[in-house]
Amino acid sequence: MTVAVAGGGIAGLTFALTCHEIGVDVQVYESVPELKPLGVGINLQPNAVRELFQLGLENDLREVGIEAEEWSLFYYGAHPIWTEPRGTVAGYRWPQFSVHRGHFHMRLLQRVRERLGDDAVVCDARLTQFENHPDHVTASFTRSDGTELKVDAELLIGADGIHSTVRQQMYPDQGDVNWNGAIMWRGVSRGEPPRTNNSFVLIGGNEQRFVCYPVEPLDEQGETLLNWIAELRFDDVEMIDKSDWNRSATADAFMSEFLDWKFDWLDVPGIVDRSEGIWEFPMVDREPVDRWVDGRVALMGDAAHAMFPHGSGGATQGIVDTRVLGACLLEHGETPEALLAYEKELLQAVNELVIRNRGEGPMGVLFDIEDRIAEGKSIEDAIDPEAVADFMARYKEAAGTARDTLNASPPIIEPNRG
Repeated sequence: MTVAVAGGGIAGLTFALTCHEIGVDVQVYESVPELKPLGVGINLQPNAVRELFQLGLENDLREVGIEAEEWSLFYYGAHPIWTEPRGTVAGYRWPQFSVHRGHFHMRLLQRVRERLGDDAVVCDARLTQFENHPDHVTASFTRSDGTELKVDAELLIGADGIHSTVRQQMYPDQGDVNWNGAIMWRGVSRGEPPRTNNSFVLIGGNEQRFVCYPVEPLDEQGETLLNWIAELRFDDVEMIDKSDWNRSATADAFMSEFLDWKFDWLDVPGIVDRSEGIWEFPMVDREPVDRWVDGRVALMGDAAHAMFPHGSGGATQGIVDTRVLGACLLEHGETPEALLAYEKELLQAVNELVIRNRGEGPMGVLFDIEDRIAEGKSIEDAIDPEAVADFMARYKEAAGTARDTLNASPPIIEPNRG
């Protein structure tokens, strides 16, 4: 028997590569008939990049992504709040990468098939239920033609996303996703990068924001693929269907609020006008849970800890999950004890990160600034550099991305074992 994985996203495929590294048989089952390069930009923090490098993916990241070297936060009107170096420029031993999710996903899929075989990922297999037994777990899948597939495995890993079937069976009364009142419209556009060639830029406040950063190397014309996010907050929490979190949209839905956002180094209307497509994402997460393990079944990635996308924590934490579980499999074998060790290592800290991201993650510093402005202070006086620096340091420590801590930490899985 093998370890079965429900879900062929970033976490599921990275876990498959980890299993191959440590000598564990694994099979991935994906619900869609064909995996395609979907999504827009994501950031991978140094703690995740370290793991991807160990998996032999450094060249892939450099070919499809770009090292992020600066993170900059500006208040409305482009008032500077905070700028800091990122990745190796900031002294990390590993870079931070910005990358198009779909392009990175396809590289992972390519590497899985090269290393594990073309049949390592079974598509058109939607998990419907699982059943624990003393010495194995049975996972039931349904194909689009209605036929069923039953799989006996030593373990089942639920990497099936925010609407996880595995989690739903573990928590049948979990309720709907949690929406914070914000909607993001996202897209990618070709153009010159803002500020520097490798800057992540966020401008705005708590009610309205625009994010922009490159997700691939510059071309010969000095242009790149820019990931952008326009975000607005609404009072009517019943106004949208929160279950549809990746649907096509048009700029008419939000652009009237950004028409005058034109600065020397950032032209928001121009960037949106060049977009290759626009998608709408309500800002949603799920309530933290008190266990990720049920017998021979465990949750991973968004299925375990769907969080608001502040601080680039979603994909990063999913990758770290795969490595921690891999280390536990090495120590305990393909057993429920390995799953419980993985849960013990991560659950509490990651649940705290989910809650912290509800406070807007690193953008939570905007609350204090806006409170001071409401008290009558000018924008310049409301921005306290020391307070901002302290806030950013505390967030990094909580997210597991503090530089000195990460640089000094041993590998999650010891390379070149034996």
